[in-house]
Amino acid sequence: MTVNRQRPRRSCLAVPGSNPRFLEKAQGLPADQVFLDLEDACAPLAKEKARHLIVDALNNGDWTGKTRVVRVNDWTTHWTYRDVVTVVEGAGANLDCLMLPKVQDATQVRALDMLLTQIEKTVGLEVGGIGIEAQIENARGLVNVDEIAAASPRLETIVFGPADFMASINMKSLVVGEQPPGYPADAYHYILMRILMAARAHDLQAIDGPYLQIRHVEGFREVARRAAALGFDGKWVLHPGQVEVSNEVFSPSQEDYDHAELILDAYAHATSEQGGMKGSAMLGDEMIDEASRKMALVVAGKGRAAGLRRTTAFTPPQQAGEPGDGRG
Repeated sequence: MTVNRQRPRRSCLAVPGSNPRFLEKAQGLPADQVFLDLEDACAPLAKEKARHLIVDALNNGDWTGKTRVVRVNDWTTHWTYRDVVTVVEGAGANLDCLMLPKVQDATQVRALDMLLTQIEKTVGLEVGGIGIEAQIENARGLVNVDEIAAASPRLETIVFGPADFMASINMKSLVVGEQPPGYPADAYHYILMRILMAARAHDLQAIDGPYLQIRHVEGFREVARRAAALGFDGKWVLHPGQVEVSNEVFSPSQEDYDHAELILDAYAHATSEQGGMKGSAMLGDEMIDEASRKMALVVAGKGRAAGLRRTTAFTPPQQAGEPGDGRG
């Protein structure tokens, strides 16, 4: 089995594992990923029951088209091992990833990897089939994020957890996702870029955390645009009203998608024997080369994953009059 470690994650919907109504409703929402939460969204006394509700939802629900994730509790608690054993033994065949919160160093990821391997071997699942999402939520985790990103071949994403992170560095704000008062620049820029660089260095996705003012849709759109502009792949959503906005923000526009596909076609033609095997070419007034192709691959890939269909077709230029070939 080949595991897809680059699944669409434009919108990652958080669902309390202890709430049967929310577990059912989430199945019908257009989120790319749904993560069923055993950590912060579950009260301590509800966690044991929530594990079994999640197993039932994974096995009997319709999660077609969604990445199925369960967030377990972090390793500093006494719940973690039982979260993993119950969920994976009970529903591992219908689970894509486990999310590990409050990751502070690489050993915590390796410990989860080892436990998953033992369970997969015991119950007959393919070893390595279940991925890991590592959530960075404090200063120590951010300082160690490069080692964390390299900790396991199961890793698929690095996720920013802003609420706990803000508390860990004593940030002067109570509004999760918003800029702290009195700071003239983007207080999250370094944090987000640090996570992004570690993720990309190891071919992982980078996911921005939640925006807690769930009815302030334009506020959500603004902070989502900030992460998307940097290169993040998606963002947590806490409310159905945030799902479509997140899908939109983290997808290329139709115009950009069409342009990317045209670049790929034009470069493929230029480097072919028919096109003269050139290293660069002109697309209208734009010169394109290998670097252009790499950039276009990213945009085209995101557009295809989002279900976009191109609305323009590439027409190969006439050789005799092709701009830049010295004969026009």
